[in-house]
Amino acid sequence: MNWDPIPPDTGVSRRSFLAAGAAGAALTTSGCIDRVRSVVDSAATEQLSLSITTLPAEADRQSVGIARRLETNLKRVGVDVSIEMRSPSQLLKSVLIDHDFDLYVGHHPAGYDPDFLYEMLHSSFATEAGWQNPFGLTNMAFDTLLEDQRRVDGEQRKRLVQSVLTALAESKPFEPICHPDEYRVANTDRFDGWDETDLTSRHGYLGLEPADGVEQLQALKTDSRATSNLNPLAATMRERDTTIRLLYDSLATVHEGEVQPWLATDVTWTEETTSDEQEPTLTATVTLHEDCQFHDGERLTAEDVAFTYRFIKDTSLGRAPTPSPAPRYQSHVDVVDQVTVDSEYELTLSISGSRAVGKRALTVPILPKHFWRDLVDQRAANGEFMASQGRWIAVTGDHIPPIGSGPFQFEDRVKDDYLHFTRFDDHFTLRDDVELPGPSVEELRFDVAPNSETAIRQVVDGNADLTASELDTNTLDAIPNVQNIEQLDERSQTFYHLGFNVRNAPFSNTHFRRAVSQLLPKQAIVDDAFYGHATPTATPVTEEWVPERLTWDGEDPVTPFLGSNGELNVDAAKAAFETAGFRYDDNGRLLGGY
Repeated sequence: MNWDPIPPDTGVSRRSFLAAGAAGAALTTSGCIDRVRSVVDSAATEQLSLSITTLPAEADRQSVGIARRLETNLKRVGVDVSIEMRSPSQLLKSVLIDHDFDLYVGHHPAGYDPDFLYEMLHSSFATEAGWQNPFGLTNMAFDTLLEDQRRVDGEQRKRLVQSVLTALAESKPFEPICHPDEYRVANTDRFDGWDETDLTSRHGYLGLEPADGVEQLQALKTDSRATSNLNPLAATMRERDTTIRLLYDSLATVHEGEVQPWLATDVTWTEETTSDEQEPTLTATVTLHEDCQFHDGERLTAEDVAFTYRFIKDTSLGRAPTPSPAPRYQSHVDVVDQVTVDSEYELTLSISGSRAVGKRALTVPILPKHFWRDLVDQRAANGEFMASQGRWIAVTGDHIPPIGSGPFQFEDRVKDDYLHFTRFDDHFTLRDDVELPGPSVEELRFDVAPNSETAIRQVVDGNADLTASELDTNTLDAIPNVQNIEQLDERSQTFYHLGFNVRNAPFSNTHFRRAVSQLLPKQAIVDDAFYGHATPTATPVTEEWVPERLTWDGEDPVTPFLGSNGELNVDAAKAAFETAGFRYDDNGRLLGGY
């Protein structure tokens, strides 16, 4: 079986040009045009009015703390500003699906590899749903850098990623604020091995050592969305994929920052250069564990893997007038040009990128062809097939039970109360000849706790084994220093950020975005909102990828806070907005035009 979902690119510059042009044309005719016109028409006399969308304190007190600080400083420079509180799913719907926001404060899941910046910033995603460019940025120079970093490895790629970060720090479609430290708490009475786990991945729930007679791992979540929707393609129901990774296998898994085979027993990379090709062709030949099954008893074969890559690229399977990509994992599979099924348990992926980016493509959840194809067929048969990208039932619906092939399978749930998995006894990790961590308990249950403080108390009292969600940092003092309670600490790759809707004025003005960014006292935010348990940053990535000129050294190296000790210098801040082309009236109000 072969499939070739898209014609080959004719060149980076042409692709960027077409993507940016198409996105720009769509944006100028979008529903936002009335809003832009109202700002321009009223520029001469009306005060600039903005809203900051974020989460309420009970969902994420750090986000609302950032929003409150920004609200105060925007008001001090003459902006009429309000905060819109929305639930986690509604916030993501507004930002990722509807693109209905001015500014938002959020927590981005990031990833182990900086290629997640491709989906965040590339022009080809500017009108699509999901984490794919929710800001609406269209910039061909960015596109070229993002595409080029996908084609190379090693030091050459590092330099290109650093160029992306430098350009990002200058143009600011979003402003990184800090990388939080993550804290969880575990009770060691029933399980050993907590200090060796990564609870942000499937590995954290596999290979634990239960005490004699312990058959259930009891975890607590402060976010109830997983009890409401387990669709692996839903963009609004989770940021991270921890529960999805327990239900669905992937060809490879990320463990301790490295991509390792998982459902694949072996991946062989081949790079070939022919005389008529300007760039080498990279292929990945993948061999699967044999005799694997989905949770409904159907066999998992190379056909299911090939289907998964096709389906994520177009969830309509060619039935809609235009392709309808999934709002999740699209940039992962974007580098997969072709999949060839060589046999029942072997297939070959043709990759239009480097090995590092190709490895990332192997981490998407493998979907059962029989279930998802039938879903599309049923929708098409009723004559009402309208696959609106990011909105139709395949990518939003709660398909219960979820049918994966992962180490745990769905048992039952009560929405906003609990989620119950049981061990999938036919999983390949339970075979004697497989040296991978597998489920060590019969059952895994996630109960919903109303807040971090309650979750800590339940673990301390022995009513749960761990807090699966990261804890609010203001509750850490509630963790007792006793022998059977272990605090689990981890420096996160995720980041808090301020996002701008660059589709609309005044956020289409780079200088305005830079002026707003200089209202953020990042160190004071870390001290106050995070109680010091975060690292302020100028970039959305960490460690070796960060160029020296963007290294945090007490203040943002590109747009430093316009003040000191967390207090805004109002005159300097107003001057920044005037430099950006905005003006004030006699009452000190910042006007909407420039």
